[in-house]
Amino acid sequence: MSTETLNGIILKSIGGFYYVEAADGVYECKARGSFRSKGCKPVAGDHVRISVPDNGYAAIEEIYERKSSIVRPPLANVDTLVIVAATCSPSPNTLVIDKMTAAAVNRGITPVIVVSKSDLASADTLKENYALSGIEVIEFSTADNRGLERIKNLLHGKVTAFTGNSGVGKSSLLNALFPDLKLDTGDISKKLGRGRHTTRSVELYRIDGGYVADTPGFSTVDLERYEIIEKSELQFAFPEFDDYLGKCKFVSCNHLCEKGCAVIEAVENGKISKSRHDSYVAMYNEVKDLKKW
Repeated sequence: MSTETLNGIILKSIGGFYYVEAADGVYECKARGSFRSKGCKPVAGDHVRISVPDNGYAAIEEIYERKSSIVRPPLANVDTLVIVAATCSPSPNTLVIDKMTAAAVNRGITPVIVVSKSDLASADTLKENYALSGIEVIEFSTADNRGLERIKNLLHGKVTAFTGNSGVGKSSLLNALFPDLKLDTGDISKKLGRGRHTTRSVELYRIDGGYVADTPGFSTVDLERYEIIEKSELQFAFPEFDDYLGKCKFVSCNHLCEKGCAVIEAVENGKISKSRHDSYVAMYNEVKDLKKW
């Protein structure tokens, strides 16, 4: 019996079987038991080496190093997290958005904010909040598809997950981005969004030279509940703080309200958004008493 070795990416897992895109097709694979003993379970997005025998099941032999990962739902090697927020109906909650961006940065994932319904209300306030953050903000409207090409360009060659609260227009955005899926808005909300039929499984779809994560369980609630950033690490999840870290009067500065804090001085001088700093303070206060296990 001869065996071929291939490199590929896991698209999904169902009932202990893994579906790996490699070479000229998708292979149904089992995972070696050694992964369980090492405490490393293959997940969608993993780059893997598989063995393909002439007969019998293909097997995952090796999981290559992950550059990023999300725990709930499990997803590896995500490049971009697209956070969809509406200008109105519902009104944007900057604290929730900032929790999403911080979670992404903390995981080594690039956050991008898409402001939907920009034809119904101005996106200027949201854009101003993030103008100094280094986080890209793109306006989108279903009325004229403004911003659509810019968003598409970000997805090419990347693994991208979308998140956003119900009603923000995430499904409409996905419908505009991927018309080849031939799904109506309701179907997409179940296929590529949270929807009522929530599952913990994840599937990658190859689209526009990249992959879009079908993550029905990947929601604002999940990240708020499970993405706990330790207070000592939180400052690094706000990219606009970087230039001021290490420049405070006191080494133990928490950048909350201390005298001689370079971050607070930057806020006062308009170099860091007050809204962003307010979110940092709120998030710090949420985790300050948590013990590191």
